Amino acid sequence: MKLLGLVLLLGMGAGAQAQMEEHHEHKVKVASTSLLVVADGKTTTLKLADLQAMPQRQLMVHNAHSNVDETYTGVGLSDLLAKFGLSLEGSGAKGVYHSYVRAEGTDKYYVIYSASELEGALHTGDAIVALMVDGKPLTEDGEFKMVVGGDKKPARWVTNLEKLTVVSVE
Repeated sequence: MKLLGLVLLLGMGAGAQAQMEEHHEHKVKVASTSLLVVADGKTTTLKLADLQAMPQRQLMVHNAHSNVDETYTGVGLSDLLAKFGLSLEGSGAKGVYHSYVRAEGTDKYYVIYSASELEGALHTGDAIVALMVDGKPLTEDGEFKMVVGGDKKPARWVTNLEKLTVVSVE
């Protein structure tokens, strides 16, 4: 199998090899130390202390990558979004049905979530900006990690979370 990979690599043109190397460099982990929230044309930078000062919740999930159960502690994404004006009001919605959130890590990996699936009043799954796992800081995952409960695999989790962008679609 290794020989096949080597043959494929040697058979690539210089452009393809450069693209592969760039992709590999792109995956280098850089720890997140702040969280940029972009909503309604306003940009706010949050530090760890800002999120620690907000109400915390726990989310118990099974991490299929490591095959272990984990308990994350952090700020509910619906609580964080409400702070920036995206929430349910009474029986109607203020943009929640026509908005999405792009969560991006320092490695530029990103995931897009419908805002309604992040709103606890509408969806049974939970999403948090995690600050701790099993009672300890995240360490290699940076100071912030997007964790979503209810998914069978953690493919929509974003480690080293550095940016949340709320986009409303007309």
